[in-house]
Amino acid sequence: MRWQLRALADGRTGWLAGLNDPQVGRALALLHAQPSQAWTVEELADHAGISRAALAKRFVELVGEAPIQYLAGWRMHLARQMLRESTLGIGEIAGRIGYESEAAFNRAFKRAVGSPPAQWRRGPAGLEG
Repeated sequence: MRWQLRALADGRTGWLAGLNDPQVGRALALLHAQPSQAWTVEELADHAGISRAALAKRFVELVGEAPIQYLAGWRMHLARQMLRESTLGIGEIAGRIGYESEAAFNRAFKRAVGSPPAQWRRGPAGLEG
């Protein structure tokens, strides 16, 4: 949180900067509230009351990445948290964050984090934030 506040104060991007914008803030709220939804930029824009192109541009300007990239990162954050703090199975976690299959989740997690979720959960990395 401190890092985000410093970035905002320095004029840099981040989700806190996005929260200050009515449309981008609405899109962020939807992504956070419903990470398992198969969001498209068009759907987010419709909910935020802005054009797809305008939302995509403002989101990148304020948050620093495209909405769908942000969603992927948010899902991985949630996955690491669930792996660390719960006893839910890998397939259950995958479903809760929007993956239709455990295999797809395993591939995405390994690409993002560097190891498969089960290994990450067992290893020292699972103890880190």
